[in-house]
Amino acid sequence: MKTLFLSFFTLLTLAVYPQNPITLFEKSKGTQTPEYAAIISWWQKLDAQSGKVKMLSMGMTDAGFPLHLVVVGNNGDYNFNNIRKNNKRIILINNGIHPGEPDGIDASMLLVRDIVDNKLSLPDNLVLAIIPVYNIGGCLNRSANYRVDQDGPEEFGFRGNGQNLDLNRDFIKCDSRNARSFTEIFQWVQPDVFLDNHVSDGADYQHIMTLIATQHSKLGGETGAYMNKSFEPGLYASMKEKGYDLIPYVNAFGETPENGWPEFFDSPRYGSGYAALWQTFSFIAETHMLKPYQQRVTATYALMKSFIEFTSANSSAIKSAREKDIDAVKTQTLFPLTWKLDRTRYSERIYKGYKAGHKPSEVSGQSRLYYDRTQPFETKVKFYNYYLPDLMVNKPAGYIIPRGWWKVIELLKLNKVKMIQFGKDTAISVEVYHIDDYKSAARPYEMHHMNNEVKVSTSVQTLTFRKGDYFIPMNQAANRFIIETLEPQAQDSYFAWNYFDGILGQKEGYSSYVFEETATAYLKDHPELKLMLEEKKQNDSVFAKSGRAQLNFVFEHSPYFEPDYLRYPVYRVY
Repeated sequence: MKTLFLSFFTLLTLAVYPQNPITLFEKSKGTQTPEYAAIISWWQKLDAQSGKVKMLSMGMTDAGFPLHLVVVGNNGDYNFNNIRKNNKRIILINNGIHPGEPDGIDASMLLVRDIVDNKLSLPDNLVLAIIPVYNIGGCLNRSANYRVDQDGPEEFGFRGNGQNLDLNRDFIKCDSRNARSFTEIFQWVQPDVFLDNHVSDGADYQHIMTLIATQHSKLGGETGAYMNKSFEPGLYASMKEKGYDLIPYVNAFGETPENGWPEFFDSPRYGSGYAALWQTFSFIAETHMLKPYQQRVTATYALMKSFIEFTSANSSAIKSAREKDIDAVKTQTLFPLTWKLDRTRYSERIYKGYKAGHKPSEVSGQSRLYYDRTQPFETKVKFYNYYLPDLMVNKPAGYIIPRGWWKVIELLKLNKVKMIQFGKDTAISVEVYHIDDYKSAARPYEMHHMNNEVKVSTSVQTLTFRKGDYFIPMNQAANRFIIETLEPQAQDSYFAWNYFDGILGQKEGYSSYVFEETATAYLKDHPELKLMLEEKKQNDSVFAKSGRAQLNFVFEHSPYFEPDYLRYPVYRVY
């Protein structure tokens, strides 16, 4: 009877005072990470037990499951319009973009559970928005054999998603439903700070945690200066207090990182580079693959705690820097499209490595690299973290894009770009880009053969645009995003990612025996073209011997040649 009473009392106590769920990471003593269904179930239980946590079902992914967003705040408000009105800073944390790197998945569970249990204080001026698992397809594809070099956990997910895409290259091109849903989340949340949790590869060294801060020169303005002088140094100091010697992501793939390295340049295809287009302080955490899983998760927990502390303590400065740059980008007139490393400027960092050596390979017999952990060392390294603008472009008053390019228009709308449709057919004088040259990659990269080394020329033409075509004014907060995606020479432009490849193929031709007569008549009526033809024959011996080339020369310089061939279909308005 006594036992029955105690059991009833225990059940009653749990009903009134529910225990917040323990994680698999804790149960396994830091050796395991949960499966996808268990992760979502765990968060649902925490949501049910605490008013501080709200788990939302968001957009769809390639795996057929929706993304989830966990909102954590002391007052339980998950309306981001209210959150911004109440002057709270927002940190968006992305986990499991590469599910073989699950450190952030487990660390976020521990972090929020400790907030709910009041073991960790969440400041009132702060709200966390956490994506528990971004790459759901990769998380479902579990094995103990992926990431063969990594020290734990025992089993984990795969790098590729449901389409076998690397989602950390998909933030601009949006081939995945995941990326499109992430964009919707990002534009809704409008975070002040973005953190993407990863695990690094590369050299062996003593550091547990490395960090990519979005490149401050590229971020620019008040936010770039604050990133370089305050935010990044503040995180280093905070982690030092917690016992971690933070180092920038070791972007040196040789055997001697002690010679220094350049800062990782996060173009907009990456999460941090995409977030930077919206004046968000963005970071990628990279724990070291050769450290035990428990150490890596603990370090990720500590880093997220440092983000909370710094963002809360410097809320006003972060808000001020972002607001100034958001306003400034609306009137900015000159934008960089490409960058080059400044090798004359660097900062110095303390690097803790292991001595590298060589010995015969037992596989090949050839000399192989190894690191000797019995010979640790500490040295100052040069960290080249300044970049200079290379190719620059003047901002037009706006762009025009015909409605036929609906794939691009959909992506612009997804990113909340303000556009105005023409109410009637309208003739406008515009600046036109002509694609003079480009190199298309021989091998596919993330489902694309990227166009690079793009060269353009310009002309001014009066063109008629149809009712329903789109005008994009360049007086908005999205200006940076618009420039980076619509200028064809930008590294991650939609032209680079093949969205406009239709213009690269000629659609109309001619039958030589018929066009010979037309060309003869046209040259008689246009002696200036006849002169051009003769001059080219004199200066080009190969051309002079080719009747086909000469006929084609006349065709390309006649009104019969299609105007859309190599004419970039996004037009600049002044």
